[in-house]
Amino acid sequence: MSANSNSTVHNSTHLERTENSPRQESLSSATVTEITQLSETVKGLCLKVEDNRFKFKPGQWVDFFIPGLATVGGFSICSSPRELKESSTIELAVKHSQHPPALWVHTKCCVGSKVHMRVGGNFYFDPKPDDSCPDLLLIAGGVGINPVYSIVRHVADISPYQHTGKTVLLFSAQNQDELLFKESLMEISRKCPSILCRYFVTKRENENCKTGAGSTQIIYEHGRINESRLQEAVSSLDRSQLMCYICGPPPMIKHVSDILYKLNIAENRIHFEKWW
Repeated sequence: MSANSNSTVHNSTHLERTENSPRQESLSSATVTEITQLSETVKGLCLKVEDNRFKFKPGQWVDFFIPGLATVGGFSICSSPRELKESSTIELAVKHSQHPPALWVHTKCCVGSKVHMRVGGNFYFDPKPDDSCPDLLLIAGGVGINPVYSIVRHVADISPYQHTGKTVLLFSAQNQDELLFKESLMEISRKCPSILCRYFVTKRENENCKTGAGSTQIIYEHGRINESRLQEAVSSLDRSQLMCYICGPPPMIKHVSDILYKLNIAENRIHFEKWW
């Protein structure tokens, strides 16, 4: 259980909050190859990594070193290890804020920008090829979807080659626009029926709980992820093998964790990553 910065204004630095977290010793250079606007407040980066020592487990973050900037960022990887293996790239999704690394991403970063990165964190799901995967309950709030999305993509990647249990994702955001990766998640669910995704919007925008682009239609619920929805999700999974992964703001993590404890989920089966 560790903390990760996906950026608001901080009282402590990413390196201070994660000083006891495991991390790679060496820095790897990377080049920004693509920038996308994932929502009104979130930019996506694709980075080419020219170092075969750079490896990560689904759910981990990177220390993000920007030339000329003293503050080190901490951003969760939202791509899967397969993408790194096949194309030497990783993806990040960074929410706008006044925190210097996030502000740099939104105001100065461009295709061709050079950075250095180092993988860290103990929030990950990385079953060995011979392992039987447990059922997963994944819970994300806002940009906290990043490491959880990496886990979902990894489960989908390995499912043709090894046994994977059932996965349920509960994803909450303030509005539809902030439900990052929703179209991709829907496509993953379509291809992998064992992966179920449910979406929640906490601010009421209109009475129509559906949004679509072309043939894609997102169905979501108004309100927060509550005890009833968590009970429903847990009941659909194999409790004897269940693992829970939560990423979001600290109040959400406490709220969800307390409910899971109330549902008699053992503490060692609940993993969380805070974003600040």
